[in-house]
Amino acid sequence: MALDRRSLLRGGLVAGGGAALGLFSPAAQAAPALIRSRPRLTNGVQSGDVTAHEALVWARSDRPARMLVEVSRRPDFRHSRHVRGPVLTPSSDLTGKTFLHGLPAGEELHYRVRLADLDSHATSAPTTGRLRTAPRHRRDVSFVWSGDLAGQGWGINPDLGGFRIFKAMNAVDPDFFICSGDLVYADNPLAETVQLPDGRTWRNLVIPEKTKVAETLAEYRGQFRYNLLDANFQAFNARTPIINQWDDHEVVNNWYPGEILDLPQYTEKRVDVLAARARQAMFEYTPISTAKKGRVYRRISYGPLLDVFVLDMRTYKDANNANNSVRGQILGAEQLAWFKRELRRSKATWKVIAADLPLGLIVPDGTAFEGIAQGDNGAPLGREREIADLLSYAKKHRVRNMVWLTADVHYTAAHYYDPAKAAFQDFDPFWEFVTGPLNAGAFGPNNLESTFGPQLKFRQTPPRANTSPAEGYQFFGEVDINGRSGHLTARLRDIDGKVLYAQELTPAR
Repeated sequence: MALDRRSLLRGGLVAGGGAALGLFSPAAQAAPALIRSRPRLTNGVQSGDVTAHEALVWARSDRPARMLVEVSRRPDFRHSRHVRGPVLTPSSDLTGKTFLHGLPAGEELHYRVRLADLDSHATSAPTTGRLRTAPRHRRDVSFVWSGDLAGQGWGINPDLGGFRIFKAMNAVDPDFFICSGDLVYADNPLAETVQLPDGRTWRNLVIPEKTKVAETLAEYRGQFRYNLLDANFQAFNARTPIINQWDDHEVVNNWYPGEILDLPQYTEKRVDVLAARARQAMFEYTPISTAKKGRVYRRISYGPLLDVFVLDMRTYKDANNANNSVRGQILGAEQLAWFKRELRRSKATWKVIAADLPLGLIVPDGTAFEGIAQGDNGAPLGREREIADLLSYAKKHRVRNMVWLTADVHYTAAHYYDPAKAAFQDFDPFWEFVTGPLNAGAFGPNNLESTFGPQLKFRQTPPRANTSPAEGYQFFGEVDINGRSGHLTARLRDIDGKVLYAQELTPAR
């Protein structure tokens, strides 16, 4: 057998209380009277939050239907196992996720999704995908990361091949992708055409939900559905599991809890209301686990060499202000306590921190500060105090080999944090790598401030603010971990996959 039947069943792979009940049978698929009632997959398939033995598979239907999944070691699906997933209904905008348990570790697996009509049981044409489970033993691991998709008025441009950076990311053939936030731009409407500085015309594919800022749940759902119209993105999703987090543009630019908007384009001014709708749409449209009560922050274990810590720097942050007080929070007490506890428990060689905001780059919000850094004021203040507490805790408890990955600022850079050159020095040195956007306006550079001693080792920025993707200043990062030596290599790549900068790191023992 391609998969061990007993271990799969014991692990609960046949989800929802049974087998597929004959819904994959030729009779159910071929009966002429049923063909007209076959449902259809509308936006491809996705997988996410993959570990050694578990994964989520996502799909969306064009009508209420039962989600059915096959999984096999073989691309021809011989000896596959059937998984009976949930019924996809309008209450979730016809989206759904099937939770796979009992998968074999360290394997490349193929999955196939069909939809079964609730009345006739006729099934849709299948859509296939692939995922790799985390290894049980030391093995080479690779992944990519970036963020910021369809922002600043730059959407899917058919003339330029759509979101073409995903072709380059596909060519790298990573084990998974960390999407570092700004999965959508709910606050950035699209026009059908935009004049470029060189006289060319940028042409956007536009749907009704992208013609105004998102306020209703339906409009937030439309933001995610829009990005999934892109063929490159769909093809990448089908081959590469995703670890999703959010930042600000899933809701509105630079948002924080309790904010009341003073923007004329919004009729709903309460950010907490908008954020609740955006969160629901994000959890409906991405393969993110809902096991932790809708929490975004979580740890994804990917074998003995790697743990990924996904942070949420939005849900718990304080108001954007001068950020220079003796108080301030970006993670919040509960998340910070969880982070410390999980870091100390981690046995993985590398602790990769997926942060939706950079640590040392100053990100202004008018006269206030949007991010963590507040300027060169000496000792940590405001939100920096939580980061200082975390870094000091990690040093005290000998948590080694932390690498921070982020996006947000729409250019690519490498920073080395050196306590010998910092105002606050109670931490071990570490690296932070910044990259993005995927398909949005390019900006930068931002200024670094000295609280944690960041040293600029590399950066590439566009010639002007809001440079379009047509000019090529779109970036992603790649991480390779060598299974034998344990060395981690971070590479910053451009829209075509060209390596702009690389840094090899040796793990501390």
